[in-house]
Amino acid sequence: MNYAQHSNNNNRPKIRSLLLVLLSILILSTMLLSKTAFAEESTVSLAPMLEKIMPAVVNISARGIVNIPPGLRDRSNPQEEEDNNEDDNMVPPEESGPGYPSKRRFESMGSGVIIDANHGYILTNAHLVRDTNDITVTLSDGRRLTARLIGIDTASDVAVLHIKADRLQSLPLADSDNVRVGDFVAAIGNPFGLKQTVTSGIVSGLERSDIGIEGYEDFIQTDAPINPGNSGGALVDRSGRLVGINTAILAPGGGNIGIGFAIPVNMAVAVMKQLVEHGQIQRGVVGVMVQTLTPELADGFKVSGKSGALVTEVKAYSSAQAANLKVGDIITSVNNKSISSANQVRNIIGLMPIGNQMRLTVLRDGKPLTLSPKVMDPKAYQQVAERNNPFLFGAIYNDFNIHTSSMGDIRGIQLLQLTDESPLARANLHPGDIIVAVNGEPTPDYPALQKIAQNTHEKTLVVHAVRADGQAFYKVVNRS
Repeated sequence: MNYAQHSNNNNRPKIRSLLLVLLSILILSTMLLSKTAFAEESTVSLAPMLEKIMPAVVNISARGIVNIPPGLRDRSNPQEEEDNNEDDNMVPPEESGPGYPSKRRFESMGSGVIIDANHGYILTNAHLVRDTNDITVTLSDGRRLTARLIGIDTASDVAVLHIKADRLQSLPLADSDNVRVGDFVAAIGNPFGLKQTVTSGIVSGLERSDIGIEGYEDFIQTDAPINPGNSGGALVDRSGRLVGINTAILAPGGGNIGIGFAIPVNMAVAVMKQLVEHGQIQRGVVGVMVQTLTPELADGFKVSGKSGALVTEVKAYSSAQAANLKVGDIITSVNNKSISSANQVRNIIGLMPIGNQMRLTVLRDGKPLTLSPKVMDPKAYQQVAERNNPFLFGAIYNDFNIHTSSMGDIRGIQLLQLTDESPLARANLHPGDIIVAVNGEPTPDYPALQKIAQNTHEKTLVVHAVRADGQAFYKVVNRS
């Protein structure tokens, strides 16, 4: 017992020294880890990237005059009727015309992105500069420049401005087709007039369409806060490359709720090229109508697990018909880009220059097939349709057969849709009308109607039709 105690007493200094060494190692390790963590944290900062690219984002002030229909006076001032004080923004009668002031001055504030520093081209939103006559661009170094509007496309909400200045800096472009949900992004702009403001977040969604904001929608959704004044600003990735042009927010309560939308840079640049070259977008047609292939439709067409756009109509005399596209075909890719919705097909066609050839991959009876229709000029297409079908072009027809108690059997062709330029519309026929005879000959189906129309040498057709309410009437249709 005494020996054991003596041995323990002799070992205590050694144990104490060992503990001190271990404690020192632990403290040193903690310090090193803290320094490493601090170093890593400092590298996460966006400051170095933003310092390089923020000079490429500009502030835009656009002023103009908008027409106000009679009777729509500003009701923000309840005393307006009594004291007859005009709004400061109302244009005086001597400038807007005699009588009631019908014009109002306005100013919109937003942002823009320098895309081409050599030529001074700036991308921004169409809604920011539409109907304006005075556009001022303020650079990050404080210079204020008058901008010229090169072109505007309201359908995609893209506009191009031009400024003359030296020492301009442009933003490098990303490939927005490669953007993924979860990618880190930063929004740069001029929210609420606060110059050069940056917010950050991630990409929350892709290919957002049917939002009802623009005619051509393929938005990038982000939770990076976008507020009024950010319109036309830059959405950039972590490398400082332009991913999209900030455009709109979903704000049911009037404020930002973390759902913002940006036009993909690939779409914006495609529009920009046409605006710079032509001053406007020259959108073509292929002559095909499509709908998104849902899982239920995929099962029905025995292509389960596939995505794409289902062809629902191929217009006569169109390039789609010439390329042998058929109703029931499933478009799975366009120009080597996979298709998951009908909106994608519409966007691609709408941005392709007239005369270009498309490369479509379709499924027909479950088998892949490659087709190559051309993008046609709408006017040229109409001329072809008029030459080949001078009485019947510009309408969608459906064979119709019904028994009524008042008129017995009604068999003919019902008009589903009519363009304003079609001969039938000019003859005052309307969607829903049923053509039962032409030139005294029955028209039980569309082939019968087409045969009569194409074989006549007359300049007119006498159409006997029935309205949905049972009223029968005659109309004279003139050859186009």
